[in-house]
Amino acid sequence: MCGRFALTAKVENVLDYVSVASIEDFPARFNIAPTQPILIVIEGDTGAPGSNLPKRRAMLARWGFMPGWVKDPREFPLLVNARSETAIEKASFRAAMRHRRILIPASGFYEWHRPEKGSKQKSQAYWVRPKHGKIVAFAGLMETWASADGSEVDTACILTAPANPSFAPIHDRMPVIIPPEEFARWLDCKTQEPRNIQDLMVSPPEDLFEAVPVSDRVNKVANTGPDIQDRIAPSEMAVQPKPVKTKAARRESDGGQMDLF
Repeated sequence: MCGRFALTAKVENVLDYVSVASIEDFPARFNIAPTQPILIVIEGDTGAPGSNLPKRRAMLARWGFMPGWVKDPREFPLLVNARSETAIEKASFRAAMRHRRILIPASGFYEWHRPEKGSKQKSQAYWVRPKHGKIVAFAGLMETWASADGSEVDTACILTAPANPSFAPIHDRMPVIIPPEEFARWLDCKTQEPRNIQDLMVSPPEDLFEAVPVSDRVNKVANTGPDIQDRIAPSEMAVQPKPVKTKAARRESDGGQMDLF
């Protein structure tokens, strides 16, 4: 799963990577947590004839997906992630898969290796960043939830896939990454039905990310400085990631996320 991530790139770099007309200036964010606003990219309306401006549009959404048919958000779980293998059929995500696919720019994400219950091993946090040092785009879904009083909240979640072999020793799932050459196809909800883009909802390439052991300071939402990404010597009791050839177990957990409302 993906329960924390970061976006620390400069605005101009994000603009260039996702090809949007404009983005309001934003600070570097080193510890983005569920229920917080996140930057998302959607396919916008066609521009004026002859315009060279991209159709894509950047906006903010709250991280924690809420289907439009939910009556009381207090009685519905916070959906931070959606499993790519089942999102097309799941009632919560089916409409968004067809009509509201998004990109979520990120500089990387955090994951925790958690030992089995009863083990003497300690949990170890990792900052998982692209080896090329640039930006990636998570595959995501969005939904606008409307309350009984008419107020609306744009919400979003990140699609995940089974971990690739090199990441599997840390966790059994990881975010789906959409490569730049496939942005248009992923965002095109008018002509590209969910079955047409299933090939994109797969594990990231083996050589895309590197996992850097970091301190448990990332566990606290209040810690938002760049130092939470500093490399540390992993605990001797923590499992060290090694490439393996076995398939990752297919398991999703809620990771103890906070309430959306």
